[in-house]
This record gives sequence, C-alpha cells and structure tokens, in this order.
Amino acid sequence: MRLGGRLAGAIEVLADIEARRRPVADALKDWGLSHRFAGSGDRSAIGNVVYDALRMKLSHAWLMDDDRPEALAFAVLLRQWGMTPEALATELEGDRFAPALPDAALAALASRSLDTAPAHVQGDIPAWIQPAFEAAFGEDWVREAQALAGRTALDLRANRLKAPREKVIAALEETGARPAAIAHDGIRIAPGEGASRLPNVMAELTFAKGWFEVQDEGSQIVSELIDPQDGHQILDYCAGGGGKTLALSAIMRNKGQIHAFDADRKRLAPIIERLKRAGTRNVQVHDRAQQLKSLEGACDIVLVDAPCTGTGTWRRRPDTKWRLTERSLDERLAQQRDALTNAARHVRPGGTLVYITCSILPAENADQTRAFVEANPDFTLQPALPVYQRLFAGAPEPWSGESGGLTLTPATTGTDGFFFSLMTRKPA
Repeated sequence: MRLGGRLAGAIEVLADIEARRRPVADALKDWGLSHRFAGSGDRSAIGNVVYDALRMKLSHAWLMDDDRPEALAFAVLLRQWGMTPEALATELEGDRFAPALPDAALAALASRSLDTAPAHVQGDIPAWIQPAFEAAFGEDWVREAQALAGRTALDLRANRLKAPREKVIAALEETGARPAAIAHDGIRIAPGEGASRLPNVMAELTFAKGWFEVQDEGSQIVSELIDPQDGHQILDYCAGGGGKTLALSAIMRNKGQIHAFDADRKRLAPIIERLKRAGTRNVQVHDRAQQLKSLEGACDIVLVDAPCTGTGTWRRRPDTKWRLTERSLDERLAQQRDALTNAARHVRPGGTLVYITCSILPAENADQTRAFVEANPDFTLQPALPVYQRLFAGAPEPWSGESGGLTLTPATTGTDGFFFSLMTRKPA
C-alpha cells in the first residue's frame, strides 16, 4: 500500500473508534481482518497513525480547527512525522486511495500557534482532569502532560535467573537493544519514527528460553524499590499477569517465598506459563481469597499493585485517556480502598505494606495512602526517596511528595507513570 491507502485505513479506524467508543486494539484488529490484503508493514503504519493521532488528539484538533478523523490523521503526518504540506501533496498525487487534503484545516494549521490554546489542549488531556495534574505537578503540569502524549520505547527485563543483561543485549543486537537508564536489569529498544515498527521480540528464541520479559522500566523500578531479601515471605495481592511477581523472584534469586494472588482469575491465568518459562521456583499462585487465610499477620511484605485508571500508561493506551470519566475514577478509588484494607491484614507486625499504581492522579495515590494510615493507626507512612537514592544512586529522581511516596513519569524518569509508597506496621 502507498501512503494514501494507509492514511485512508487510519481514518477508517479512527472513525470506528469514535463512533463505537471501543478500544483501539480491537478496532485495528477488526480492520486487519476485513482488509487481509494489507501486509504487516501496512498494518503497522496504520496503527502508528492511529496511536499518534489519539496521543495528541486535542492539540491536533485545535491546530487544524477540525476534530474529524481526516484532520487528525493529516495532523499526524504534518506535526509528528515531519512532513510538509508540499511534500505530503506530492506523495499523495496520483494515489487513487488517498483522501483529499483538507484545505481549510491546513490553512488553520499554518495560522495557529499552540501557545495560544487552552492549557489542557496544550497538554492533550481532558479538561476535567486538569486540576489533578496541577495538584500533582504544580507549574510543571503541562510539560508532564505533554510527555504522556509521546511515543514509548519497548522495555524488557533481563531475567537474572537465566541470563545477565549483557548476554540478553548481545542476543538482541539486531533490534538496537541498549541498557535502560535506571533499572538494573532493564533493556530498552527506542521507539521508531513515522511508519517504522518495533521488533517482535516475543518471536525470539531467547524469549522462549526465558531470558527476558517485556516490562516497562517504571514497573521494574518499583519492583526493585520493594527491596526484597532472600528469606522474605511476600504476598503480591493484585498479581495480575505476574510481571512484578517474576521480577521479585529474580531479585530474590528464587529464595524465600512469594504468594501471587488476584481476585480476577482471568488476569491471573497467564502467570503459570510465565513462571515456567522464567525458571521461577519460589512462587505459589492463589486464585481464592480463602487460600490466604494462613498468611494473615505473617508476611514480611505485602504488595498492593492496585487497580487504577492507568493514567501513567497513556503513551501506550492513548484511547483510555479519552474514555476516562469521573465515574470510572470513583469506581477505581473504591476498589483501591478495598484492596488496601483486605491486603493489610496479611502484614506481620513490623512488616511492610507497599502500594503501587500506574496512575499519576493524587486521588489514587497520596490521597489513598494518607486516608489509609489515618484509618489504620498501626500503619505509618515511610519516605521512599532514600530507598530510591540508595538503589539508584545518581539516576534521575522522580517526584517526591509530603506523603513520602514517589511518582515516576515520562518527563522525570523516562518511564511510564507509576506511584510507589511504603507503609510499615508497628511492631507487636
């Protein structure tokens, strides 16, 4: 397919997402199934246009004075892919599948400056959530929001149970893999530009051998901040697919004991195969809360990787940015409170409760931990920054608030957005 056909395909997908309010991955999959003639390169390019358009949807629409899918798709090529209107017109000339250039939108783009747009448009976030960004980041909130609208790298975690990071990087040399900036086992493959696509690392033999896992560097960093010791007994209360469970097991060198639990069995199911591939031997998997009865008051560390809005992952899932509502935020807040309350009973006296989200909203983060310790006076908030500074000396530092928690962001640590907080239970 030429550029015109790819552009037309992206417009079709964007229109489907807008009309049916559906996840971008589903819309792209359905488009591919109904257009089997499109090659893998075509599908990848179309996906890049769609994702880029959604990442900067508000600013594209404002500058083009047009929020239709056609305007958004053309804005991607002009603003993010570095094409000029003249070069674009030449590229599309004679392509019978190419959509018409939107002359009025192009004129608006030439005459407008984003500096005069409303602040939430500059940051490409919904207007109703601007106060939360201001509360989280003060005067830097627009810069932080804009960083959440960029493309993201492909991050891997070398599995030290199978292979050191240097060996994994050597095996993935053709992908451009490099050591991550902060996480000790992290590996980064830089995001491509324009229509380029990231490598399918899961097709690598080394992946099948368990040498590495796909995991954002931010997720790796917060796993290391838990600072587990070889003999610890740990409960990963919201284990999901097991990313942090696997990271903790590797840090502990297969010693001690990790209990992985999630109330959602469907989310938990992939962990079994992942544990086998990784060579993990110190993990027990639980899919029923009653199976945790014997762990009450017995765990050195209890990790609550709480369900959240996922605002820290907007670079990877930009469609969720525009589907987020105050109602869905309230639902997540209630789930977080329940998870903290239920998980806390498994912390031994003198033990640690760890609270993590992939959100950057204060309501889901510092507000939750403050409310929890106020309601549970046997728990005390602890500063997490000293732990970060000890483990990652000299690395770029995340945001640190009065509650003692840390917030990682694309703008500060070059990772997805994550919140990390430590709470200790008073000794008996």
